[in-house]
Amino acid sequence: MKPIVILLIISLIFSCKSPDARRPESVQSGSFYEVSAERNIKLNKKEQALIQKIIDRNPDQEYIASKSGFWYFYNSKIELDTITPQFGDIVNFKYNIKDLNENTIYSEDDIRTQNYVMDKEELFTGLREGLKLMKPGEVVTFLFPSQKAYGYYGDTNRIGTNIPLICKVTVNTIKQNQ
Repeated sequence: MKPIVILLIISLIFSCKSPDARRPESVQSGSFYEVSAERNIKLNKKEQALIQKIIDRNPDQEYIASKSGFWYFYNSKIELDTITPQFGDIVNFKYNIKDLNENTIYSEDDIRTQNYVMDKEELFTGLREGLKLMKPGEVVTFLFPSQKAYGYYGDTNRIGTNIPLICKVTVNTIKQNQ
């Protein structure tokens, strides 16, 4: 009888122990993210230097640096106080896409006139943000670093990985959302 009591007491003592936390099998140091961030910083600096060369070669143009990280100038500016697109507005526009060497990637004929519902449809980041700055009748040329264009993946057709772009955009009309 004594051995059973002793076994019961021992099993009670060991069964009351709280479970140990499980340890991960492998620990990641985060170095992948650090290397990726460094690579992107270098790429951004390189692209900004290329864009700055274009700006320097065209002193006649008044380039404006956007808060979003791209540059633009007005080919045709509307001075009147008219509307700019807001969320849900339908923007009718046309544009072309060139690389920084002015080689045409997509012409206006390739892309055709677009109807875009502001912030409700897919459009690359820089163009979406650029359209928000425009009024009907304006023509603007944008210089987009790759992270504001098609980024790492490109468009899986003619635009490759990390390609900065020049886009000349014409807004035809803006139909305000009711």
